[in-house]
Amino acid sequence: MITSQKALEIILDNTENFGVEEVPFLESLGRILKEDVKADRDFPPFNRVSMDGIAILYDVFTNGRRDFHIENIQAAGSEQVTLKEQSSCIEVMTGAVLPQGTDTVIPYELVTIENGLATMNTETVNQGQNIHVQGKDRKTNDILIKKNKIISSAEIGVLATVGKFLVKVAKQPKVLIISTGSELVEVSETPLTHQIRRSNVYTLVSLLERLNIKAGTTHITDDKKILKQKIEQFLNDYDVLLFSGAVSKGKFDFLPEVLDELGVEKNFHKVKQRPGKPFWFGHTVPLGMGQRDENKPKKTIVFAFPGNPVSTFVGCVKYFYPWYKKSVDIVYENHQKAILAEDFTFKPNLTYFLQVRLENKKGLLVAVPIKGNGSGDLANLANADAFLELPSDQTDFKTGEAFPLITYR
Repeated sequence: MITSQKALEIILDNTENFGVEEVPFLESLGRILKEDVKADRDFPPFNRVSMDGIAILYDVFTNGRRDFHIENIQAAGSEQVTLKEQSSCIEVMTGAVLPQGTDTVIPYELVTIENGLATMNTETVNQGQNIHVQGKDRKTNDILIKKNKIISSAEIGVLATVGKFLVKVAKQPKVLIISTGSELVEVSETPLTHQIRRSNVYTLVSLLERLNIKAGTTHITDDKKILKQKIEQFLNDYDVLLFSGAVSKGKFDFLPEVLDELGVEKNFHKVKQRPGKPFWFGHTVPLGMGQRDENKPKKTIVFAFPGNPVSTFVGCVKYFYPWYKKSVDIVYENHQKAILAEDFTFKPNLTYFLQVRLENKKGLLVAVPIKGNGSGDLANLANADAFLELPSDQTDFKTGEAFPLITYR
């Protein structure tokens, strides 16, 4: 049995590159950018008027002129006009090109306009004021977004601005989530007294949705022959298999045995943690380059979590999330911590994932323990916000101590 730290280390040593694909930019939200996005022209692309008003030549103002004949109007989106008489002005709108022959914009609030004449009501004017100078923000070919960034709404706006209709993003792994157990029925069914509904699968589906992974789902009953037959096919068809159940010591927990018979290499089985101690992790042994489908990664990764709902939940956020992020080249760093709100004791020599509710007290993130009824208490997850990771070499945890935090809200 290994520590949770060693388990994570092994998992991160078995990441996979799933390649790159091009998608329409509006479909790239939440995906991982796989190219540097550069400015296709200067930002802004012209000297841009930043306030409604009049555009003048500054030297004329410094020579004493305060009344300016309005020659023309420069609207946003219209071609640049030219000031014909230096002693005149042009009305300008926000977002418009600065008219040729002008270099300063006076806002309407400081001007009186009557009968085509603009009269200045201020003596304080700075040359170049209210003008967003061409290229001030970025120059042509400047990198606007570096690759390996998660695309948010801000990046979508930049992609649109530079005309990046198609964008290169990391391909998502093809994932199948598999529940096992004859006691499980569908969500739409009414379970008998000895049955329960399939909840873990849909918990995992929603956790993967947060990573923009559209996972498939299936269920296999506790029949070793059927289990082996179906898993053999799944190993060929998918990049990642996520199991919930059948990895403990029960008479019907066939999964470790079946995976071994199918030649899946076990990296570890059982982790010194609670919940989730029976966690199994491994991968298929790579075939020679000529023996495998070049469209599929060299190996299929298998995460087999215990069937108790909290165990499955912890396994996904603690282990699958970091594995995925490293696979798509997102730097995995979890330095977030929270302060324990009250004393807590846990005696077994295991890493303990304590369910907590988070509160902000005077700028400090405080973790309030949420008492539950063990790893089978699914409803307790809805009352908590995160897991506080308590180290295995400690039994008494005191109020005010800070520990690593794994959030899921």
